[in-house]
This record gives sequence, C-alpha cells and structure tokens, in this order.
Amino acid sequence: MDDFPIVAIRSVEFGVPDLVRTEEFYTKIWGLRVCARQGKILYLRASGNDHHVLALHPHPAAEILSVSFRVRSEEELLRIANAALSAGGNVVTPLGPNPEPDGGIVLKIATPEGFILRLHHGDVVHDDGSDHEAKPLRLSHVNLNCVDIEASSRFFQKVLGFALTDRSKAMAFLRCNSDHHAVVLADSGINNLNHVAFMMPEWESVMRGSGRMIDAGFEIGWGVGRHGPGNNVFAYFVDLFGFVIEYTAEVLQVDESYQSHGPEYWVWPPGRTDHWGIAPPKPEYVKKAQLAIPFATPTVRTSEQL
Repeated sequence: MDDFPIVAIRSVEFGVPDLVRTEEFYTKIWGLRVCARQGKILYLRASGNDHHVLALHPHPAAEILSVSFRVRSEEELLRIANAALSAGGNVVTPLGPNPEPDGGIVLKIATPEGFILRLHHGDVVHDDGSDHEAKPLRLSHVNLNCVDIEASSRFFQKVLGFALTDRSKAMAFLRCNSDHHAVVLADSGINNLNHVAFMMPEWESVMRGSGRMIDAGFEIGWGVGRHGPGNNVFAYFVDLFGFVIEYTAEVLQVDESYQSHGPEYWVWPPGRTDHWGIAPPKPEYVKKAQLAIPFATPTVRTSEQL
C-alpha cells in the first residue's frame, strides 16, 4: 500500500499587481470565495474542505510566491528540511507555528531550481465542503517548467517522497496520493511556473465553468479535451495577469499496481492533441504565458532571525 510523506497538494500563492481586480476575477468568474483576510493578503477557498486554495498578495509584478502541500507528520517535515539541504535546496523558513489563518505548523523550502514550497501539518480545514455549482473543489496539480527535468524529478522523489507515475517525451508526472499526478514537470528550458489546475467535481462542471469564463470574456486557451497521462478532462485559460489556470476533472486514480508508461507510449496520431481529438493545437499566446511567470526570489532566514 502506498504511504507517502506528502499526502496532498493544497494551495498556491500568487503575487499580483492589482489585488482588487484579481479578487473580483477569482470570486465572481473563476468560482472561489473569500475565507480570510490578513493584512493585505487575501485567502480564497474552493468548495472543498481545504482552508484555502489560493492566497493573493499585492506585488509589483505577477509572480508565484509558493506552492503548498499537506504533510503526514511533524517528523516528516523535519526529515524533509534536512533532506532538502543535503540535496542542494534551502530552508527559507524553519519549521514552526504558522502565523497565517490556516494555522498548524509550516516549513518553507526552496528547491535547487528556486521553486518555493510550503509544507504544512495540522492546518485548519473547513467542515462544510461540497461539490456543487460547477465550482472548483480543490487544487488538482501544479505544472512546473524545468531546465533539468531529471534532476527536478529526483528532488521530488528522493526529498519529498513523490512517485513517478508516467513519463512522456516532455513531461514527468508525479503523485503523492491516488491522484495520477499532483506535480507535473515540463522540460521547458526554464525554471518557473507552467500552470495551476483546479479540480472540478466532474466533466460537466469543466464545461459549465468554461461557459462561465466565455460569458465573462475569457476565451478557452486550450481545450476542452481529455489528456493522455492522467486521463483528465481539461480546459486552459489565461487570467488577468498572465497566470495559466486550468479547470480539470476525472483525474485517473491509481495505486502501486499501476503500470507506468514511457515516452514511446504517449504518442498521438498527427494532428491530435488529446484522447478525444477535438482540442485544437495550443495557440502561441498560451505557450508564451506558460513560460512567463517566475517564482519570487525568497529571503532565506535562519531560526535565529525569526
């Protein structure tokens, strides 16, 4: 039976140049709702139980500030901190009480590539989760661009305990629970954010959410279609400040008996980009957006500085 130290992807933090407009977009159009405010930081929840799936910070330019995961135990957090240092990463903020509204304890690390990860244990969850209204239920996965996809994959596997589920020509799919993937690594020649995927209750919610976006003037960037690895339904969009975001649903559920496949397996016939064969080729503006959002440069602090 699978026994992962990290049990789920949980949330992301965006730095945005206009907090008011971004709040309006993600609440009135994308389908999240405000659950907390702390100073200038805004916390948005989905319809599931996670305290929040998106934290918005005022920022001079669009950047991703962190990706958060839930960890099984405090002991695993301590192990990860030591393993990250040994693997060439940094501890940005040592393990300690989380001062933000989601509570619990948190460790913040930077991978050798500069990906900023927040690792939580004992965080607050809501008791009124549901899966209705064609709204996001939780985060599904984050896709990260890599200069050295094999080195990045080793870090996620050796330090964080992820398992490699599938490997296509350009991407590595990594899981930390029964979802086919929680992290996707893209061989892109740059270390930054590719996109963030929000889990919808089912495929019709992807369609209805996409219709809501179109009604608001946001065209589908890529999709609707059904991916190969993971078999999930997808629709990609570009938000107000260039973040590529995805509605997805029906991610393949796997366990240790799953037969992984390599690049030679994940090949489409000419002209096809998904299982259904209806998604057109990805347009250039989406490809450019998928390479444009950097991770913020963290200030590494020691325990004596906290």
